[in-house]
Amino acid sequence: MARRKSTKEPEGFEEKILDVDVGDEMRASFLEYAYSVIYARALPDARDGLKPVQRRILYTMSDMGLRPDRAYVKSARVVGEVMGKLHPHGDAAIYDALVRMVQPWALRVPLVDGHGNFGSPDDGPAAMRYTECRMAAAALAMTESLDEEVVDWKPNYDSQQMEPTVLPAAFPNLLVNGASGIAVGMATNMPPHNLVEVVQALRHLIKKPNASLDELMRFIPGPDLPTGGKIVGLEGIREAYETGRGAFKMRATARIESITPRRRGIVVTELPYNVGPERVMERIKQLVQSKKLQGIADLKDLTDREKGLRLVIEVKNGFHPEAILEQLYKLTPMEESFSINNVALVDGQPRTLGLKELLEVYLEHRFDVTRRRTRYRLSKASDRLHLVEGLLIAVLDIDEVIQIVRSSDDAATAKQRLMAVFDLSEVQAQHILDMQLRRLTKFSRIELEKEKAELEREISELTAILEDDRLLRRVVSKELADVAKAYGSERRTVLLESSGHQVAAAMPLEVADDPCWVLLSSTGLLARSTTADELSTSGRRTKHDVIVSAVRATARGHVGLVTSHGRMIRLNVLDMPALPPSANAPNLQGGAPVSEFVSLEAGERPLCLSTLETDSPGLALGTAAGVVKRVQPDHLTNRDTWPVISLKEGDEVVGAVELRTGDEDLVFVTSDAQLLRFPASSVRPQGRSASGVAGIRLNAKAKVIFFGAVPTDREAVVVTVAGSSSALPGTDAGSVKVTPYTEYPAKGRATGGVRCHRLLKGEDALLLAWAGPAPARAAAASGTAVDLPPATGKRDGSGVSVSQPIAAVAGPPS
Repeated sequence: MARRKSTKEPEGFEEKILDVDVGDEMRASFLEYAYSVIYARALPDARDGLKPVQRRILYTMSDMGLRPDRAYVKSARVVGEVMGKLHPHGDAAIYDALVRMVQPWALRVPLVDGHGNFGSPDDGPAAMRYTECRMAAAALAMTESLDEEVVDWKPNYDSQQMEPTVLPAAFPNLLVNGASGIAVGMATNMPPHNLVEVVQALRHLIKKPNASLDELMRFIPGPDLPTGGKIVGLEGIREAYETGRGAFKMRATARIESITPRRRGIVVTELPYNVGPERVMERIKQLVQSKKLQGIADLKDLTDREKGLRLVIEVKNGFHPEAILEQLYKLTPMEESFSINNVALVDGQPRTLGLKELLEVYLEHRFDVTRRRTRYRLSKASDRLHLVEGLLIAVLDIDEVIQIVRSSDDAATAKQRLMAVFDLSEVQAQHILDMQLRRLTKFSRIELEKEKAELEREISELTAILEDDRLLRRVVSKELADVAKAYGSERRTVLLESSGHQVAAAMPLEVADDPCWVLLSSTGLLARSTTADELSTSGRRTKHDVIVSAVRATARGHVGLVTSHGRMIRLNVLDMPALPPSANAPNLQGGAPVSEFVSLEAGERPLCLSTLETDSPGLALGTAAGVVKRVQPDHLTNRDTWPVISLKEGDEVVGAVELRTGDEDLVFVTSDAQLLRFPASSVRPQGRSASGVAGIRLNAKAKVIFFGAVPTDREAVVVTVAGSSSALPGTDAGSVKVTPYTEYPAKGRATGGVRCHRLLKGEDALLLAWAGPAPARAAAASGTAVDLPPATGKRDGSGVSVSQPIAAVAGPPS
C-alpha cells in the first residue's frame, strides 16, 4: 500500500493520510501519461497533419504577423511566445519542432522560412538565439481563413486564451510532408509525397467517391522523398496504401564516372531519406579499415550549395565499379528501409489509415471548412446588405431624416422615430445615426446601389454553394488545383520495381559482345535488353512506362544520345543496366536515369538515341523555330560529345530521329495546332556545323512542339493533346485526339501546315503532339500508362478528355 496526503486542510485541523493501492495509482498515472503523449504530443491529426506543437507554432507565427513578406524575427522570440501562451513544455522541444519545419531535406514542402544555421542531415542547428524565422508561403495556405470561424477553438493550458483545435489546411499536409512520432504503445511513420500527385488523386476522388485504390495509385504511384533517390520494390508501398502498414527500400542515386583519365569511380548525388553524407562516409571508412570492403582507393565529399550533394568514391584499377556499388548498397546506409505506419488521430482516436482513408478524412475536413467559411461570409454579407438597404432609405429621404434627428430630444428618441417612420430595424437606425455627412452626396447613393448589387450577387453564390453539394465539391476541387499550381513541384524520387544493380553485380568482368537493344523511356530511364528480338515482340509499352527511343547495338558497343541543345553524347552500352529476359513487355523500371550517364546543362533534355552507324541515311532534327536539318552519316561519329547542329540564340531542338531508309516523311506540329508533312528526301544532308534549312513557316507567337519521321509503308497515327498553356504542368489533362496519319495531306517544305486540332473553350494551345506508327501508347509524368481514344478523329476535330495528363507518347519499334 502507498500513503497519499489528502488536499490541504485549513489550519488547526489534523493532517489526514489516505491509503491507496500502488497498482491502482500506477495504472491511473500511466494512463494519464499515455493519454497526454498520444493526444497532445506524438501523433498528428489526420486533417491538418500537424502535431499540437507544430500547430501552435504556425498559429503563433500567424498571430504575430510573421508573413513571408515581413522581416525575420529571432527564433527564440517565436519559441517564447509558443511556450508562454500555448505549449507548456520545454523550449528545446518547441525549437526542435520549428527547426524540422524549416529543413528542406526533412519536409517536401517546408512550412517555416529560416535564416541562419538550421543544421544539416548530419549536424544539429545553431541555438535559437542565433537563428531567425518567419512563415513560409505554404504556411499561409495552412492558416488561411482562421478568422472566419472555419474550425473549432479551445482554451489554452491556463484558460487565458483560445487556440484552434485544427488548422484549415488548404493542402493535404499529412501526405505531402509525412510524419513521425513515438507515443506510448504506438508510433507513426509516414513518408512524404508529391503535392501535385496528391491533389490529382483528391480531385479524382471528389469526382468519383467510390474510386478504387488502383485508380488512386495511378495518380500517387509512391512516396516522393525530399532528398530524391530511388525507391526499390513497390509491393510494400501497395500494401501500405491498402492496410496502412508496409515497407520499402530507399536507395541512393549513384553513377559510374571517369574520375581521372586512368581511373573510374562512383559518384553519389542523392541519398536515402534521413541519411546524411557523413554517416555514409564514416561507414565506408570502417568497412575499408576492417577489410570488409575492397577496391576503394579514395573517398571525397565535394558537396556544395551550387551543385548539391556529391560524394566521389574512387575505385582501384582492376575492380569492377558496378560490383563495388552493389556492395555499398548492401553494407552501408546508401540503401535503407522505410517502415510505413500510418497512425493518425481521427475524431480524437488513433487509427491506422490506408491511402484512400487518408484522402477521405482530409476531404471531409476541407468540405467542413468550406461550408463553415461560406456560412460565415454569407452571414457577414447579409448583415452588410441589411445596413446598406437602411442607408439607401436614408439617402433617398435625407431631408426628412435630418428633420427627425434635429427635432428629437436625444439619440434614443431619434432612433425610435426613424424606426417608426421608415420601418427600419434597430441596427439600421443606429447605423444611420452614426453615418458621416460625407455619405450624403449623390455619388454615395450610386456607390451604395452598386454595393447592394454586389452583395446580392455574393449572397446568391454563397447560398448556392451551401445548397448544392456538387457545387461545394467543385469549389474544393478548384482550390486544391490552385494550391498545387502555387506550391507544387516535379517528382524527385524515382520508383523502381527492381534494382538493375543486382544484375550488374552478377555480371562477369568480361561481357560478351552480344546483340541487344538500347532503350530510352519517357521518364528518362536508360537500359539495354538482354536479347535482340525482345523489343520486336513486345511493342513499346512497358509495365510502368513507354519507350520513346530504341536502337540496335551490341553490349560492348556505343550509342549516341541527342539532346535539346543539339549535342550528340556518346554512351557506353555496357554501362547501362541490363533488363532480364521476359516474354512480356520489357520493364524499364530496372533502368537507370539519364543523369547517371551524362551531365546535362541547365534546361537540356534527352530526345533520342542514335546507332552511330556510318551507313545509315543519317539523323534528322527539328527545332522550336521551325528549322529542319539532316546530318550526314559520316558526321555522326566523333568525340565523346559534339554538336550536330548550330542553333540560333533562344532556339532548341524539339525532336530528333535516326532515319532508317531515307524515304520517310518528316513531320512538324506547332503549338497553334498546325501540322506539316513533307518527304525527307527534300532535305539535303549537311555537315555537323551547319544550322539547317527552313522546315515550316510559323505563325506569330507559335513554336514547334513536335518533330519526327513517319515511315510511309506502315499504318501511322497522329496524337494531339490540347489544353491551357497557363496551367501548371501535370494538373490539366486537356483533350486528346488520335487521327489516322492519312487524314493530313503532304505539302512542300518551308510552307505552312494544316490544322490538326480544333481548340475548345478553355484551350489555347497544343500541349503535346506525336506522329508515328500505330498503335500509339501514352504515359503520365509518373510513367503510368494512359489509355488513348481510338484512331477515329477527324483532321481538324476536337479531342476527348482523359483520366490524367499525358506526358509522353510512343509507338512500336521501327
